Amino acid sequence: MDLDSLLQPFQRFGVHLGLERIEQLLANLGNPQQRVQIIHVAGTNGKGSVCAYLSSVLTQAGYRVGRYTSPHLVDWTERICINEKPITREELAKLLLHVQNVIPSQQELPTQFEVFTAAAWLYFAEQQVDIAVVEVGLGGRLDATNVCSMPLVSIITSISREHWQQLGPTLADIAREKAGILKPGCAAVVGPLPPEAKAVVQQRVKELGCAAVCVKKALEIQTTKMQRWAEYEGIKYPLPLLGEFQLVNSALAIAAIQILQKKGWKISLAAIVEGMAKTQWLGRVQWYAWQGRELLIDGAHNPAAAQVLRQFVDTLDVASVTWVMGMLSTKDHGDIFKALLRSHDRLFLVPVPDHSSADPEQLARLAQKICPQLSECSTYLNVETALTSAIATSDNLIVLCGSLYLVGHFLSSRFH
Repeated sequence: MDLDSLLQPFQRFGVHLGLERIEQLLANLGNPQQRVQIIHVAGTNGKGSVCAYLSSVLTQAGYRVGRYTSPHLVDWTERICINEKPITREELAKLLLHVQNVIPSQQELPTQFEVFTAAAWLYFAEQQVDIAVVEVGLGGRLDATNVCSMPLVSIITSISREHWQQLGPTLADIAREKAGILKPGCAAVVGPLPPEAKAVVQQRVKELGCAAVCVKKALEIQTTKMQRWAEYEGIKYPLPLLGEFQLVNSALAIAAIQILQKKGWKISLAAIVEGMAKTQWLGRVQWYAWQGRELLIDGAHNPAAAQVLRQFVDTLDVASVTWVMGMLSTKDHGDIFKALLRSHDRLFLVPVPDHSSADPEQLARLAQKICPQLSECSTYLNVETALTSAIATSDNLIVLCGSLYLVGHFLSSRFH
């Protein structure tokens, strides 16, 4: 059965935070989440990379490792993996039907994310994983993943202003929601945060008596054309994912691994080195060959992520950039443009298919106001046309970004 049609009845427009529905749903399934040990990862950016590092290292260490992340880039099955392998479509369909069958007809219908999250917990419990690395969907406190009372480690990667419509207007509000994943007496790993967010998280850590590690970015110790190496707390490891921020993301993962080691998990230095080396995370500051050209692709779906992408582009020593971009209507378009655009860049704007897309014409007007020195600003009906035009008319660096959904759509059209 088609996964989209299975999930369709739960397709809510927008986000409906709260734990009552997911807790009821999991109770109906026999509370599978209580049989799974987890590392819980929240944050504005960096969550996915941190989950990817942890999953890869723990797999190398010989454990049976579940990983639950969102959104997917190409296929629903990417969200639920064991030892880096996505669940099969057949297994996923079976799980989703099972979850659907335990929803009483008189009960408020759960959201799509809640149904999927329940399926993930059920799968990990049935498959008897040793540990699951679980990424928060949105926020933390009221997110459907926040149903475990004793995580092995809770991680907060970063906090910047995103999803303020649901989480609150200030960084302190957003920090309060992210800090909702911290649990009494459980270990916490916290990345570098802006002062007002840091104060909120530190207060919560103190109230709950968490043993917290505040992580600084790792030290880059060697970079060749082929490989980058970093060091954190005396551990030297390769860093395959691109971008300056991976020095923080990788340090967060290593700090969590060190906590597990202290709890008696057997994770050797060789497993750390090998696991870090093998980490892959699609669609984030990634080179991709298309029509004989190397494109740089990245979600860059909020201002903080856009700054990270711009930092990486600046290391490439290119005179100007051709940006092919689409964005969701809910994003901070102006701040993303301010982070990315420079004089003499070209900007090709496209809609994001199948999502609440910002209007390319409106984006074009905004971009020209923010960066009047753009050498070109055009709109296209779709991403393929825009990229074809970009390749035909310039030898510039071409960057596809602005939305993970747009990057996912582009990649899926390559695979099918």
